[in-house]
Amino acid sequence: MIRVFDVRVVDEDGSQLGVMRTTDALRLAQERGLDLVEVAPLASPPVARLLDFGQYKYELTKREKEAKRRQKSVTFKEVRLKPKIGIGDFDTKVRRAVEFLEEGDRVKVSVQFRGRELTHPQIGRDLLDKFAEQIKEHGVVERLPLLEGKSMHISVASVHKPKSHEPTPAAAAKGQARADEDAAAVMDAEVATDSVETPAIPEAPGPEPDDGAASTGKVN
Repeated sequence: MIRVFDVRVVDEDGSQLGVMRTTDALRLAQERGLDLVEVAPLASPPVARLLDFGQYKYELTKREKEAKRRQKSVTFKEVRLKPKIGIGDFDTKVRRAVEFLEEGDRVKVSVQFRGRELTHPQIGRDLLDKFAEQIKEHGVVERLPLLEGKSMHISVASVHKPKSHEPTPAAAAKGQARADEDAAAVMDAEVATDSVETPAIPEAPGPEPDDGAASTGKVN
């Protein structure tokens, strides 16, 4: 329900109809068989648009799905080494790290020490230096090897552009459900009814949910 006295009205084709009383804007929407939707509640006065809310909901959902499909995300992957790793295993880890970097992901390369191996940290440092040399065409080392507890690691940033990650069916279904909930909330909060309440200051919108959480992959 629109709770302000005056609104700036935009026609269904995007034309400006000017500022009018909410009751008059509501009457105009009913005459045209449309809904009056508040699209910019923080403007002064708030902006309301005449539109078909069903079509608006469909287009909103479609845009969100397209944006998620094209979203480019950078994830953080990890490759683990051992001080006594063999040449074959080492080469396999290098190829895997290169694959991650080519996808545009950042990579953490760590050496895990056990027991008395901690007395020879230079072995791990040399191993990480060798690893960094092997992948230098695909990534840039962001920090020098540093011993922390029982491990030593480096962080490598990719020199490639992040590739688009297509959402999984489960993620797509979750996104669709969220879009439906958001659209329903908009309908409850913004579609005007045939009554108008006394003017009130619009509440500030709450913080948007953080969707940018990075995932972590590990290669043992």
